Parts: sequence; C-alpha cells; structure tokens
Amino acid sequence: MLQALLHRDRLVAAAALAAVTLAAWGYLLWGAGMGMSGLAMTAMAGWPGSPPMAMAAPPWDLGYALLMVAMWSVMMVAMMLPSAAPMLLLHHAVQRRHGGARAVPTSLFAAGYVAVWSGASAAFAGLQWLLTALGQIDGMLQTGAPWLSAGLLFAAGAYQFTPVKNACLASCRAPFAFLQHHSRPGRLGAFVMGLEHGAYCLGCCWALMALLFVGGVMNLWWIGVLALYVLVEKLGPAGPLLARAAGLLLCLWGAALVIA
Repeated sequence: MLQALLHRDRLVAAAALAAVTLAAWGYLLWGAGMGMSGLAMTAMAGWPGSPPMAMAAPPWDLGYALLMVAMWSVMMVAMMLPSAAPMLLLHHAVQRRHGGARAVPTSLFAAGYVAVWSGASAAFAGLQWLLTALGQIDGMLQTGAPWLSAGLLFAAGAYQFTPVKNACLASCRAPFAFLQHHSRPGRLGAFVMGLEHGAYCLGCCWALMALLFVGGVMNLWWIGVLALYVLVEKLGPAGPLLARAAGLLLCLWGAALVIA
C-alpha cells in the first residue's frame, strides 16, 4: 500500500514538472510578448549562420527590459527544468519516504533552482541590452556580426574543456551524491539546496545559453537543439565525452566563421 502511494505521488510530481515545462514552451510559442508568434520569429531568424531578416530592435525602456527578463526566465525554465527533473523527483521521493509529517515540499527546492536561473536571465537580458546599444544584434535578437558569433562559439567550446565545467557537470549528473553532500533540514534548507544545485547547473551551462545570441534568442529550432543537448549531456551515459566532443565542434564552427 505504501509503495503504491509513493508511486502515485511520484507520478503527480512528475506531471507537475511536465505541466510547468509545457507552459513555459507554450509561452515561447505564443511569442513571449514580442508581438508575433514564436514560429513567425523562428522563420525570420533562420538557422544559425544564415543572415537574419533585417528588423530594427525596439527601444529599451523599463517595460521592455522587464519583458526581456521575463522572456529569458521562462526560456530558462523551458530549457533547463527537464534536465533538473531527476534531482527534483529524487528530493521529492526522499522527503515523502523519510520526512513523514515533516516532509518539506520540493517546490521550495525548485524555487531555489529557478531563482538562480532568474538571476542569470537578468544578466543575459543586460548583455542583450548592451549588444543592442552597440548595434550588434537586431530586432530578431540575433547577431549578424561573424566576429561576435565566432567569439561566442569559441568561448562556449573552450569552456567545455575547463575543470569548472567538468565539476559542475559531474554534480548535475549525480543527484544521489548531491543529496548526500548538500542535504539541509527544513524549508529554508530545501531552498538553499535548490540554490546550490542551480549554481552547479548554471556553472555547467551558462556558456551554452549564451549561444542563443548566435542562433536567435527566439529561434525555437535553436532553443530546442540547445535544450535537447543539455538534457543528453546531463542524463545520457556518455555526458562527459559528449561535452568534449561538443566543445571541439563549437571551436571548429567558430574557426569556420573566421575563415569565411
């Protein structure tokens, strides 16, 4: 009976994560408040490396800045939450099995995780503002400057080989070990654990997220490719090998842009 209840509870938690992820993708498909659908913006942006359709960037004011932070935040939820699902479901299972009446809601853990990526989203929005002010990205939120695209590709590719990347990826790939070494009691403890796990996740993937400027921040094809890659890198059996292979590929892609 207990096993059946725990199994049903786990299914409910998984369904909640899926619902949040689907809602985030729905927001992107709707257009994230940009005035046109995500599919329309994807068609205008094209594929990474192809010239985007010329479109003037909207003027930055407080309302537009908040819209961009919200867009980035929802995009990070859509891209990163699936790869964090094993960690969240494990925390939920441990709390339900051993916490009893004092079980801590996993939503607090998830809130800490999302808070880290929300902070990163504000930073990405700030970088977007800077690049817009410098005339390096257009209204499709995509850079048309080969030197900038090459630089971002080189940076992301080189980062794949760094010790920081390897350590953060190893932590993201080992949810049991993370709980053993970072377990904290109470509601505040769960939130802090979410912050810590989010920090590892950010350390693993921030450079990859910067590649959104190469393919178009609202290019759904590019968003999907990066999200799928992150999922396979974190959950696949050959994640560390894939990380190095992707790093080499990104460096070669950057070199090809320089040569071209």
